[in-house]
Amino acid sequence: MLWYLINFGIILVFIALFLITRQMNKRWSKINDYLGTVTNTVNSIRYGDLTTKIGKLEHPTYQNVTDSINRMVETLNDREKMIVEYQSELMRQNKLLEAVINSLSDGILIINDQNIILRATPKVTDWFGVKGTNVVGKNIDEFLEVCDGNINLNRMIAKDIYIKHTPTKNFTMSAIKLVIDNNKKRYVLIIKDVTNEREIETLKDDFVATLTHDLKVPIIAESNILAFLLEGKFGEINERQQVALKNMQISNKELLNLVQIVLETYKIRDGGIKLRRENILLNGFIERILADTEPVLQDAGLHVKFEKGRNIKVTADAMQLERVIKNLINNAIYHSNSKKDIDIKIGEIPNFITISVIDYGQGIPKNEQGLIFNKYYSAAKKFRKIGTGLGLYLSHQIILAHGGEITVESEENVRTEFCIKLPL
Repeated sequence: MLWYLINFGIILVFIALFLITRQMNKRWSKINDYLGTVTNTVNSIRYGDLTTKIGKLEHPTYQNVTDSINRMVETLNDREKMIVEYQSELMRQNKLLEAVINSLSDGILIINDQNIILRATPKVTDWFGVKGTNVVGKNIDEFLEVCDGNINLNRMIAKDIYIKHTPTKNFTMSAIKLVIDNNKKRYVLIIKDVTNEREIETLKDDFVATLTHDLKVPIIAESNILAFLLEGKFGEINERQQVALKNMQISNKELLNLVQIVLETYKIRDGGIKLRRENILLNGFIERILADTEPVLQDAGLHVKFEKGRNIKVTADAMQLERVIKNLINNAIYHSNSKKDIDIKIGEIPNFITISVIDYGQGIPKNEQGLIFNKYYSAAKKFRKIGTGLGLYLSHQIILAHGGEITVESEENVRTEFCIKLPL
């Protein structure tokens, strides 16, 4: 009896195992089917189909996973639409920027540190005589030359260049280093056609030089006639006539000086300053200059206090140095709004002799002190006085040609000091 019971129990166990195994096979089959569906959905997403979704399932565990995957697909779909919109806007902005750059009158190049062209605007390809993108990948040296023969991309600002295909025009080129996250060096080259500007500048300079040269002749003739009249060569003159003639003579000298400054400025541009150096004893040299400017000082009601130094010799061009000192004295007279004396001092610093001209007038604002030696800058215009704006520019160039420098220190309505430093 026991044996039968044992056998029956074993049979029941096998039946139970069979039923459990069958149930598990069905469950695994459903899992496999579900995993297959998930795999197909993922593969569809992988290849860009974001419309595929997993159908609704009755099993709550599977449904949670299904809902999560479907939400992920919807999110990816929304993100893709946003990306497409961003890409479209980026393309529109890129086309706008490209249109703006291509419409510029200047040409733009992008090159690497080997001078290989990476990109060029249509203006550049026209100047280079190359169609479209054919210029890309070529060395910039094939198309242009820097006029001084030195290409330094880190320090290139408006350098004159020669473009081989367009030899009749004048060009300048500037370089800007591009800051990129990677270690590759890139440079933006801006090429500007300055042909018209150069032609206009040449015409203007030629006109001014010719005009001032022609003006000088009648001014000198007038100066000679005034001198003859004051000397009585055309008969005696009374005291009132003499005063009037002397005033005319002073004005004549000022006009001649203005014309001479303009002429000298253009001579500097064409060939630089040519110095005729000689040994000059400064004390006597400045005293002679003060004697020449005495009539102007008297007319302005001013005096000069000359503080002599030891009688030092400097090697300089006497005519050019006299022009500088006279210009500084005249500036001190014109810009003085007080009756305080003008001081002139001679001093020494290591390796240099100094000549200082100090006035106690209106002064120069700090924001203008760095501009006064620029060409055509004139503080006189603010005070309705005559001035070309070339006097200090020319003075600065003359002192530089001597190997020295000229500086200014000023406090408004207190004092202004111009200091000439000449090498010993």
